[in-house]
Amino acid sequence: MSRRRILLIGATGLIGRAVMQCAVGDDDIHLAAVARRRVGLPEGARMEMFVAGIEHWAEIIESLQPDCVVCALGTTWAKAGEDEAAFRAVDEKLVLDVAQATKNANIRQFICVSAIGADRSSRHLYMRVKGEVEAALQKMRFVRLDILRPGQLRGERVEDPRPREQWLARLSRVLDLFLHGGMRRFRSISAAHMAEAILDLAQEKAGGRFVHEYDALMRAARRLERSRAERAAIEQGEVGKGGNGKLA
Repeated sequence: MSRRRILLIGATGLIGRAVMQCAVGDDDIHLAAVARRRVGLPEGARMEMFVAGIEHWAEIIESLQPDCVVCALGTTWAKAGEDEAAFRAVDEKLVLDVAQATKNANIRQFICVSAIGADRSSRHLYMRVKGEVEAALQKMRFVRLDILRPGQLRGERVEDPRPREQWLARLSRVLDLFLHGGMRRFRSISAAHMAEAILDLAQEKAGGRFVHEYDALMRAARRLERSRAERAAIEQGEVGKGGNGKLA
């Protein structure tokens, strides 16, 4: 089976770093990443990192021709200086520019990290922009489109500590215990599980448009964990067999 070629856009963020870490040692995945600035790779990583201005990203997507593009771009209201235009420049325009470049290059699959509660009719700017982006992506008609809607993300941001977010992540572990039924979709999720879900979904062959919330994301993460465990067991069994097919 040929290796799945995945291009990650947004390598410097919490999810991007988790995806790079999760891909280490997985021979079924050929991961490449694009970023505006240099970022350290995880120990043991065997991947390509392209550092380029955003005006060159479309060229990179076109030249690499990956099987799947993963977009983990995003900023915060505070980092955007509480300016709507600056916020939309990243969370809307840049995301849609990457998506359009992916579509123009005839890339089969696009995975976009959105947020739980995304709704283009929301009064909350963050959720409204996420909803507007989702609606625009749906109209692009990729062979396969995966929209990921995580709740509160848990994980350590190496270069971008966010005290308020860290406090909310700790609180979310308690709140999760009370979120059942239809409220489960608002449960928090670790960056590591998000990365596992992304790498699992990036290997799906079926076409269509899919929205993944908490339970679906966790199912995808567990699928990757199971497939890796099964592969490791098979490899260990092969190593332990002699030439006659019996255990040595």
